[in-house]
Order: sequence, then C-alpha cells, then structure tokens
Amino acid sequence: MPNTSERRQVHLAAHFPGVNNTTVWSDPAGGSHIEFESFRHLAQSAERGLFDFFFLAEGLRLREHRGKIFDLDVVGRPDTLTVLSALAAVTQNIGLAGTLSATYHEPYELARQLATLDHLSGGRAAWNVVTTNDAFTGENFRRGGYLEYADRYSRANDFIQTARELWESWPEEFASIAGTRAAGAPIAGAIDPGLYRHRSRFFDIAGRFPVPRSPQVHPVVFQAGDSDAGREFAAGAADVIFTRHSTLEDGKVFYADIKRRLAKYGRGEDELKVYPGVTFILGDSQKEAEERADQVRLQQVSGQGAIAFLEQVWGRDLSGYDPDGPLPDIELDFDNTSITRGRVRHTKDPRATATEWRGIADAGKLSIRELVIQVTARQSFIGTPSSIAAELDDFVQQRAVDGFILVPHLTPGGLDEFVDRVVPELQNRGVYRTEYSGTTLRDNLGLGSFRGQSDWAKWREAAQTEREEG
Repeated sequence: MPNTSERRQVHLAAHFPGVNNTTVWSDPAGGSHIEFESFRHLAQSAERGLFDFFFLAEGLRLREHRGKIFDLDVVGRPDTLTVLSALAAVTQNIGLAGTLSATYHEPYELARQLATLDHLSGGRAAWNVVTTNDAFTGENFRRGGYLEYADRYSRANDFIQTARELWESWPEEFASIAGTRAAGAPIAGAIDPGLYRHRSRFFDIAGRFPVPRSPQVHPVVFQAGDSDAGREFAAGAADVIFTRHSTLEDGKVFYADIKRRLAKYGRGEDELKVYPGVTFILGDSQKEAEERADQVRLQQVSGQGAIAFLEQVWGRDLSGYDPDGPLPDIELDFDNTSITRGRVRHTKDPRATATEWRGIADAGKLSIRELVIQVTARQSFIGTPSSIAAELDDFVQQRAVDGFILVPHLTPGGLDEFVDRVVPELQNRGVYRTEYSGTTLRDNLGLGSFRGQSDWAKWREAAQTEREEG
C-alpha cells in the first residue's frame, strides 16, 4: 500500500435523485419523493457515511410530454429551501445544497434565504447556481419568457455579485453581537449594518439586508455546466463544479481544463472542486454486480419510457411502434423539438443523433428499448465493494475528480449499502475520513475562508477584459 500521507483523499456527496430516468420509483423498495421521512433517511445515511453534502435538484415546473404531464416520472417536488431547512434540524455535519435558478429568482430574496439556511445549519449551506433556458418554465414567473443564452450567464454573474454584496453588508464586528442585543439598544459606530446599493444591467436595488453575517459569510457556490461559458463561469464564481464526465479519461481532460482556467481569476487549484454525478451497483462478485446492473436498467427504462425518450429526438408521436421492435424508419420532425418540455435537452443536433443511434442499433441488432438502455446507461461503477473503492480512489489519484456525487437508483434507502460496504473499504485504504474535521461545509470541502466580493469582482473584470481584448 502506498504512503497514505501523500495520497489525495476521496470525497463523497449524495444526490436525492428526484424526477429523471435514473430513479426506479416503481420498485417496492422505492419511497415517497414528497414525505419528509424520505429526505431525512437519505440525508442521515449520507451523514453516517461522512459525506460532504446532501444535494437537492429542483424542477420549477412539472415535465410535460406531448402536451400532458409525463406520468412515467415521479410527479412533484416540495420547495428545496424548505426541505433543506428542515434537514438542518436532524443533521449535524453534512452540507445542505440546493439548486436555485439565477434566471427567475431575485438577489435579495435568495440571498436572505440562503443566509438564513447558513445560520440555521451552523454554516452548512450551499447554492447550486443554474440558468434556466425555456419560456415554458418562465410562465410560472411574473417576468415570463426567457433570457437568450449569452444573457443567462451574464445575469448569473451579476446575480452572484449582488448576493455577495448583501452577504458582506454587515461588517464583521456587528455580526458577532447581532441577535443578542436588547430591544432598542443603539449600535455604535459610523457604518450602518446591512446597508446596500446595487445598480447594474440586471439589478437596481437598495435597502438594508436584515440577516447578519452567517457562519460561512458566503454559502458555498456550486455550478453545473459543460459548455465553454459554463466552465468559465465556474472558474470565476464557483467553489464546486458538477460534471457529467464519469469515465477516467474524459474526467482527466475536463479536470485539467477547468483547473487551468483558475489562475486568471487569482485562484489556486484547490479553490474549485470537481464532482461528477455517478451511479453504482454492488454485488458480492463482479458477475453478480453486472447481473444486478442489467436488472436495474430494465427497471429504469420501461417500454413506454423508451418510446417517449425516442420521441424527444424524432419529434413525432411514436406510440404505435413496438418498443421491442426496430427503430422507426420515418423522418424526424424538426419543427416539433418541444415535444418534451421541462427537461434539459442534451441532444443539440437531432439529425446527427438519429444517424448515430441507427448505426448503433444496426450493429448490435438492438430494439428500441435495448438501444435506449445502451445510450442512456448511467451505472458508472459496477462491482464489489473493494473493486469500486479501488476505482474511486484511482479517479482521485489520477486527478480526474476531487470527489463524487452518488446518485442512488432507489429512494430513500439506495445509499445504505454503499455506506455500509464501500466506505469502510475506502477508510481501510487510508483515503477517506473517519470523522468530520471541520465545523462548516467550506471546512469539510477544504476550500478555506470565503473570498471577499471586491476581490472577486476585480479578478472577474480583469478576466473579462482579457477575453475581450484577446
């Protein structure tokens, strides 16, 4: 065994899967996605496994397919911040991260809610900043519509800068006495706590921020985005970036690219952590794990689900086709790209995708369902507890990742087996903590102290100027 003092440590996090084709909601072991008990169980399992954070995605509108609620999904999701606030009371160490859109929320509202969560949890709040790209979701909001692609990241950058100003609007000396003063007692000093004024392209707000500095001052900022603009946004503004690159070689390329972008923002390599979302299937032998993986994929992709997935690319009603038969031989409808609404589209060119899929299906003599199972395969790690622990360790040592977000296929108990069987293997290898060492999420991620807004803005503006001149 190599010298463990020189080995990088593996970090883990947990994702509550929610609405997607990963969750096997029809399994008898599957539980509610609304009841608090489900959130509590998974969060406490992750904390028992000494994970960094518990992560909630968020959908701002129910997904629709061919104009109707897509009833093959788990339907419904309570408010993210409310759930995380409740979890703060039943956990002690694990970070609490929520996805919240910078396109439709407002800075004052969200900064106040996140600062409150950071206080309630003792410094464990995190915000996954996303941009929302469709008018379908925007119909739920007063402004409606949507922002063009370039404007979404511009607004997100402006949003974060505004939120940082609010979080820092209380001077440090006032934060220590806030909430303990007698009613009506004066505050000495010339600086008014909470006073702010922000004018920019997207926001023109002024007032007094009512929440004193929280334990982390800035909740940890997460970002998910694989485009060049998304990577640049993360390099300048985020503490953690999510990625879909779950193979070793792809991960190493992504890791090197995102880390090299940090210097122009005055940041060191360890100031932005890379966490891919991954799945796992365990067995007592490799053969058993692979058999279980096949069974899970059949549960994840039903016949109806396979047809609906194909319809997103073909843009047509394919309900008359047999999911256990060959791919449709009809042309795509390029004018009906919104056949599914409320779901992120990872397919940018339907024609190229259809051509690729036809080639895969022909080569393997695959049915529609078999093809969908193959092209949507999500089991990143399949094996015994010891083999999976070795693979996770290898990814970290080869600098393909800093940590992993585990996405169980069952809610809420899908994480239990991993915690019981894989975590001890990682600890035996000397690459995983045996207790929490910090008091805040920022501590446990190894991020160091927060970065002041003025310093962050200075480097961001310098980088922007460099891009424009280059």
